Amino acid sequence: MRPFRIAMIQMNPTVGDVDGNVRRIAGWLREAKKAGADLVAFPELAVTGYPPEDLLLKPQFLKDNRRAVQAIIRHSRGLAAVVGCVGESDLSESKEGQPMVVPAGRHELSNAAVVIAGGRLVTTYAKRYLPNYGVFDESRYFHPGRRIPVVVLGGVAIGVNICEDIWFPEGPTRAQAAAGADVIVNINASPFQVGKSRLREQMLATRARENGVIVTYTNMVGGQDELVFDGNSLILDQAGEVVLRGKAFEEAMLVADLNVAAVSRDRMAQGRKKWGGGRTRAAVERIVVSESSRAASRPRLVPADAAPLEPLEEVYRALVTGVRDYVVKNGFKRVVIGLSGGIDSALTAVIAVDALGASHVLGLFMPSPYTSRESREDTTELASYLHIAVKTIPIHEMFKAYLRSLAGLFAGRGADITEENIQSRIRGNLLMAFSNKFGHLVLTTGNKSEMSVGYATLYGDMAGGFAVIKDVPKTMVYELARLRNRRDRTDVIPKRIFERPPTAELKPDQKDEDTLPPYAILDPILKAYVEEDRAPEEIVEMGFDRNTVARVITMVDRSEYKRRQAPIGIKITHRAFGKDRRMPITNRYQNI
Repeated sequence: MRPFRIAMIQMNPTVGDVDGNVRRIAGWLREAKKAGADLVAFPELAVTGYPPEDLLLKPQFLKDNRRAVQAIIRHSRGLAAVVGCVGESDLSESKEGQPMVVPAGRHELSNAAVVIAGGRLVTTYAKRYLPNYGVFDESRYFHPGRRIPVVVLGGVAIGVNICEDIWFPEGPTRAQAAAGADVIVNINASPFQVGKSRLREQMLATRARENGVIVTYTNMVGGQDELVFDGNSLILDQAGEVVLRGKAFEEAMLVADLNVAAVSRDRMAQGRKKWGGGRTRAAVERIVVSESSRAASRPRLVPADAAPLEPLEEVYRALVTGVRDYVVKNGFKRVVIGLSGGIDSALTAVIAVDALGASHVLGLFMPSPYTSRESREDTTELASYLHIAVKTIPIHEMFKAYLRSLAGLFAGRGADITEENIQSRIRGNLLMAFSNKFGHLVLTTGNKSEMSVGYATLYGDMAGGFAVIKDVPKTMVYELARLRNRRDRTDVIPKRIFERPPTAELKPDQKDEDTLPPYAILDPILKAYVEEDRAPEEIVEMGFDRNTVARVITMVDRSEYKRRQAPIGIKITHRAFGKDRRMPITNRYQNI
């Protein structure tokens, strides 16, 4: 048996751009044909983009999805393909070659993969394990699939399943392997988070090894609102060894020849009982498209393998990808950032330049009476390194005007945080005015540590359209900044920014640690409480001061109302604020 050639498309679709996504799919189909592929696999919901959310409740959107699938079938002549799309009740039950005709009225939707060959629909697989946790709401829209097909193409038995399905040992992969599948084609829209790519690879190796099958894992790339999809597509042989690894965060076609004959030899040598993973109750439908492979010869393929990224580099690339796609897909041409001379705005600016180019990034420097000489100099130096324009708008007179206007109302009361927040809100107003006048998207610069404890000003430094480092703890902000400087072997971010104590500069001699514990203490407490749901007593047992833990938890709980009004930002951790963590604002539950 000659090798079976697969093309895996790390595609960057846009949610809702069904026609544009079809054009991209058609283009990749042409490239796969040129490469001599027997089968081409596209990501989960490649037709609609992922996640389509409540677009799935629009009847016209579903009609457009059906029309798109028919167009893809026409484009696929001479090639077999697996394409992620929205499935519907009749589609799930269609027989081989039967056209998709959806009756009027309500019908079940599924997260589906259509298998196409010879210019016709062969079958449809509907995802069985629907994630309904964290950022995922699939049970809101989809019904789990019931059928488990194995499709024979060119004598190769292929089991198709989708994303979450392969994470379960007793899932469809086991049933398909037990029914004789040589290759598992798993298509995905799996978002990035720290450490996930390595966990994913370990799981896929286990699944390949325990079932004695080749596993191909095709993942989406690109940004969609707060989510970033990292690609990192994989092929693993039946021993669980990585055969091919796709690049992270890059749209690409990966082509490989699968040694299916070796799967059969291993099964015969070690005994059928070794493979298939043991018993399974699921019934598998075997669909034969062609028993023999095409006779045409092809040159031997040498696949290009990509080295995995280091964890911190993955995070940085995720942030760059998320900014680029949010800006571009939403039609913005430029962004504006409030530069303060601190580490957060410096890192945000560097990420924006890497994502969009220096000519598309503008800085606003808005000094107050409390802005230091060092902040002015560091902002100038940063802008010079990045080659970005910076406009300076002093807020001294505006601040004085506010104080004069409020003097009568505030008579008899001393200065407090109110006056600090006025400065922040003046800056927020200036940024939004600039955005309104010139159409720039405002990128906010607050980090996860600040958002956790509410160390941010509503309608001030929280004002903007996209929060780049919203899910990045302060300690990691410094790590990412150092990484970026090492990459260029120069201080793109000025050295002094790392050395100066963090400060909001809203009053004389102010430092973050006047209000907060040191970030080296704060961040582990926040990780334990916010991301791991540890109880206060557990956190104390980790070695932290009881009073500090109680104070931090109180600050987190009382700041939910602020976070609910914050702009969306890129998710990089296991549990980001927003869809990952949904807490009531009106809430009397006591954690301490």
